[in-house]
Amino acid sequence: MSENNSHRNGSFTSSLGFVIACVGSAVGLGNIWLFPYRLGQYGGAAFLIPYLFFVFLFGWVGLSAEFGMGRLAGTGTIGAYEYCFAARGKKKLGGILSWIPLLGSLGIAIGYAVILGWVLNSLMGSLSGTLMTAEPAQFFQAAAVEFGNPLWHTVVVAVVCLVLMFGVTSGIEKVSKVLMPLFYVLFLALAVWVAFLPGAGAGYRFLFVPDWSKLLEVDTWVMAMGQAFFTLSITGSGMIVYGAYLDKKEDIPKASIRTAVFDTMAALLAGLAIMPAVFAYGLDAARGPSLMFITLPTVFQQMPMGRLFSVFFFVSVLFAGITSLINMFEAVIESWQSHFKLGRRTSVLICSALTLGVGIFMEGEAQVGPWMDFITIVVVPIGAVLGAVAAYYVLGWPKLRAELQTGREKPMSALFGTVGRYLYVPLTILVVVLGFVYKGIG
Repeated sequence: MSENNSHRNGSFTSSLGFVIACVGSAVGLGNIWLFPYRLGQYGGAAFLIPYLFFVFLFGWVGLSAEFGMGRLAGTGTIGAYEYCFAARGKKKLGGILSWIPLLGSLGIAIGYAVILGWVLNSLMGSLSGTLMTAEPAQFFQAAAVEFGNPLWHTVVVAVVCLVLMFGVTSGIEKVSKVLMPLFYVLFLALAVWVAFLPGAGAGYRFLFVPDWSKLLEVDTWVMAMGQAFFTLSITGSGMIVYGAYLDKKEDIPKASIRTAVFDTMAALLAGLAIMPAVFAYGLDAARGPSLMFITLPTVFQQMPMGRLFSVFFFVSVLFAGITSLINMFEAVIESWQSHFKLGRRTSVLICSALTLGVGIFMEGEAQVGPWMDFITIVVVPIGAVLGAVAAYYVLGWPKLRAELQTGREKPMSALFGTVGRYLYVPLTILVVVLGFVYKGIG
């Protein structure tokens, strides 16, 4: 392997480009429709204490481990697991197990593309003005049925397909450098605007007035852990492939913490843009699709310049979703390239065709909901456990530490390996268990 870890798909040209791409993967729908609701539901500012603890923990030792696996192996999911398990003479087993997190990435991509198709449908409705005069629930339900939104669903997949045709530098990095800053700018504009709405103060109180008693409730810590875990895209797959594209001179733990910080900023910004507006108009702050596709359009219909801000909102959500979807696709594409010796364009087209071909049959909310529940409760958490175990126990802390030290000026903390092995790995297992108990925590 070359000194700068050059991959045939290209590599990130700078630490900033890498972090922005990783933030693009991490910032997604969960930041927008789930975090603000949970922040208010579980104690406001009090919820931030366990949430920030878990975000720092998972970002520090979790993201770093996946980036380190990818950079050390010089390849994505399948190759990285084979590399780790080869150290124990079990390369074939590693290759077999790698398909679990890989299928998790593909499974999320299938459902995510459906939801982003709904987002694009709402954006088109905002641009045309149709959404401003329609009953929001009926507008959404017209698209969220079987074969209800094939056009915009296809457009979403086609856009991601075209971006990925150009590899890392010209595709992933360039697009992320444009879309992610715009996401922050647009949501900041929304947050400033809604701050002046009469009654917005109730939304700020919902978000930030602390209910310290919530810190004594187990559910608060469970939901904070689940939100932190899933928001960072720790799947045992997606971040590994980004690590494979990272130069050897880059400081992985530093980049991991930066990713966690910017992801948290995005979640807080989403809360500041959404909840004050919802409370200003006395609407239900429910989480999930109903918040984004029904409640908020109702707000936009009533607020001054609502059509413009509806466009801003759905453009922002689309940007966040597209950058996340790019990572899901890339995890699958790179592994198929490396494992099956496929050309990049062939691998991109196959992944796109599978995503659309399966997703087209679950465009209804009643179909995609259970699919996403299965993937996020069962497949993805198990994949994350496999990634954590592969990094800290199969590959082993000494080898992982050597890789994480590469590119750093300061020596690795002696605490890092201990926290990774004896706190982070058990917590990933706990996420799996609690996911079943609570029927989803992320």
